[in-house]
Amino acid sequence: MKEVTIYTDGACSGNPGPGGWGAILKYKDTIREMSGGEKQTTNNRMELIAVISALSVLKESCEVSLYTDSQYISKAINEGWLKSWREKGWKRKEGELKNADLWKELDRLLSIHNVTFHWVKGHADNEFNNRCDKLAVAERDKYAG
Repeated sequence: MKEVTIYTDGACSGNPGPGGWGAILKYKDTIREMSGGEKQTTNNRMELIAVISALSVLKESCEVSLYTDSQYISKAINEGWLKSWREKGWKRKEGELKNADLWKELDRLLSIHNVTFHWVKGHADNEFNNRCDKLAVAERDKYAG
């Protein structure tokens, strides 16, 4: 199984507001950058879309180490929130699950790839997280005009 490292980040100006996302995929000596954005979105949606977009381009089942500065995403996976939401019909015990469409798609992708989620501190000393932030902010700024 191929081993891929992915870094992701999202950015939003206002919440909701214009947003962007960035992702970097590393496989052996190959690095691929991806980014995109939306005119009216939330930061959490951009964080999720970054992860989904990166996993979606993998052409076969892979072993993935994924680095995100989103505690929303890392805790949802690592602390079992996603599994609980799925078991409750995509609801939280408090009611509506926001971004259920994206969580369902991420859940589908996690059934294809073996992904380990790692939380990294944002805007710190991680070169790839910082690059993802630049990609996300550049996309956000395209939609902010």
